[in-house]
Amino acid sequence: MKIAKASLVSPDHNFWYGFVAIAISTFILAYSARFGQVSVLAYYALWLPLVLVDYRHSLGNYTRFYWIIAFGLFACLSMFWSAAPGVTARAGVQYFSHIVCALIAARTMNVRTMALGVLAGVCLVILYSLAFGGYHYDPLDGEYSFVGAFSSKNQLGFFASLGIYFAFACIFVLGERGLARILAVIGAGLSAYALIASQSATSIIATAATLGVMIGLSLILMFAPSTRKAFLAAGIVLALGVAFVGLNFGGMDLLLGAFGKDATLTGRTYLWAEGLAAARQSPIVGVGYYGYWVQGFSEAERLWEEFYIGSRSGFHFHNTYIEVLVELGFIGLLLASLIIVRVPVGHLWRLLEDRGDAASHVMFGIAFMLLVRSFFEVDVIHPYVIGSFLLYYAAGLLAASKSTRSRLAFSPAPPDLQLHMRHAR
Repeated sequence: MKIAKASLVSPDHNFWYGFVAIAISTFILAYSARFGQVSVLAYYALWLPLVLVDYRHSLGNYTRFYWIIAFGLFACLSMFWSAAPGVTARAGVQYFSHIVCALIAARTMNVRTMALGVLAGVCLVILYSLAFGGYHYDPLDGEYSFVGAFSSKNQLGFFASLGIYFAFACIFVLGERGLARILAVIGAGLSAYALIASQSATSIIATAATLGVMIGLSLILMFAPSTRKAFLAAGIVLALGVAFVGLNFGGMDLLLGAFGKDATLTGRTYLWAEGLAAARQSPIVGVGYYGYWVQGFSEAERLWEEFYIGSRSGFHFHNTYIEVLVELGFIGLLLASLIIVRVPVGHLWRLLEDRGDAASHVMFGIAFMLLVRSFFEVDVIHPYVIGSFLLYYAAGLLAASKSTRSRLAFSPAPPDLQLHMRHAR
């Protein structure tokens, strides 16, 4: 049977392929460390062959993406000064190819396909964790937490946050009905249970902040464009004021106390200080991408021991900017901050100009969540993780030309399976 190109690369006709590909990718990106190289090869097989199907749709003019791929290129180049050049070279290539896969998805999948695919994938991730996962004792917290099939409660919490957010987006932004709404309700229920069971304070706070901002933004969008910007400016000033009061008058301590945390964020402040001290050894270009947490390196071994990391892997400074500063210096920090900040700001500005832009509405929310988490977690600077996939997908939509954006525009009418199959024939 001959398969039409449109059923693979055209956003108007590839819903079913995209839905399955994104759901499987979400599952793989959750457990790639658990299932190994075979799962990574399956991930590549879902996206890279689309270039052979239709390179114009899949790649387009990549000069538009210079600000998106700059950080990935710099990570690859850092092999020339890395303390562990072999490790850096391998990780750099993996990260850059991961970026390419996300940009291919941005060129070929509209936001509705992405949202429903991620939601289905999160359901699979949580069900797998419920079936095969367990509890883990954290010696720093002094408590047992449900970690599922992950090595950390924060990873499970992150996927639960994604499930809640995309369920919210599908119902209240994309206006899904029928089976899609049922999927959103199921995803929200599973994700809420997993979020509570994980006891991940970072994920709970990031989820609440994101939903609060999305609700406030929806209210702002009810006004005329000029009024929207005025209300937004007032909201930013108010948020900064609340943050100032919280940091200086004990509000932060009360918030942390509600989650059983202390002012050190369970050792994070000490870890941040260690990271800043390490960054001073090579402040301009860093020690190389993935060049710090290497087995046999004395400082990494010391921190693994102090934080009870028996596997001597999968650890970081719990702050995206400090992690980048250590590995890639101030240059890397500038390039990473460019994309982490520009993506939510760009989608927000586009949404203020056109409140009917559903793609920017959904992508702003997920980019905002990643921005909030970037101060406490490292979600977007590693290969084969869902955070970086979503960030670069959102960046790809932001950088797309007007013609491409119109091609990727959300259509509220779900594709009909029978019509789709006739088109494929």
